[in-house]
Amino acid sequence: MPHPAPTSTAESPAWTDRDLDASPHDRGDKADRVRSMFAAIARRYDLNNRLHSLWQDQLWRRYAVKAADPAPGAHVLDCACGTGDLTQAFARHPNTERVVGSDFTPQMLDLARVKQQKLAERLSGKITYEQADAMALPHDDASFDVVSIAFGIRNVQHPEKAMAEFFRVLKPGGRLVILEFDTPRLAPVRWFNSFYAGWVMPRTATLIARDRSGAYKYLPKSVGTFMSAERLRSLAQDSGFVTPRSRALSMGICVCTSADKPA
Repeated sequence: MPHPAPTSTAESPAWTDRDLDASPHDRGDKADRVRSMFAAIARRYDLNNRLHSLWQDQLWRRYAVKAADPAPGAHVLDCACGTGDLTQAFARHPNTERVVGSDFTPQMLDLARVKQQKLAERLSGKITYEQADAMALPHDDASFDVVSIAFGIRNVQHPEKAMAEFFRVLKPGGRLVILEFDTPRLAPVRWFNSFYAGWVMPRTATLIARDRSGAYKYLPKSVGTFMSAERLRSLAQDSGFVTPRSRALSMGICVCTSADKPA
């Protein structure tokens, strides 16, 4: 199991401006900082997601479920599940039999379980939550028909290790689905997104969350310095997946990437 994360305080935030001068993905202690950061912002995480995506985040998750196209009786693993929004979206699909929501931040999982209790029994009974690291999943080989990860692959210390784990736990013919932010290609959209995500969102989200961890400074920096959708497809292919493809959502602000394990 992951070891407990250090607690962010006003004196020791997870991310300072100096920490973010360079790419946060190059830091050897990135995983601990990310866990600490999410622990700090967990209570206001859903509210900030809705507000700052302009209520698009749930549409993106529904598209991810559609892209996964689970077959009847499907078993789904939702990695970096956070407060469980995508996990619940999979549970609502009539073909899914079992959904495991996996995350390495206990505070996020606590909120996911609270939300689970509000679901109808036929849906909540499909869901199990677990604390786990995407780079070392506690599951046997070929255990799942679908593996998903929404806005979490860039937060993993070594994405290539997580990708290998996704491949390992998928059944032959299974599907990987990744939601991640990207840089829009259309210039006006790119300019707006750069201003909104780089200046407006860090300030308003920090106020709403009453955050002192530096989370909402890290998030735009982590997007801007992470691999492109093209590189992510190449990583999936290098990991053994076939037919990797991407679909731009909301004019390229978000991208859904999917790939299959050979049958």
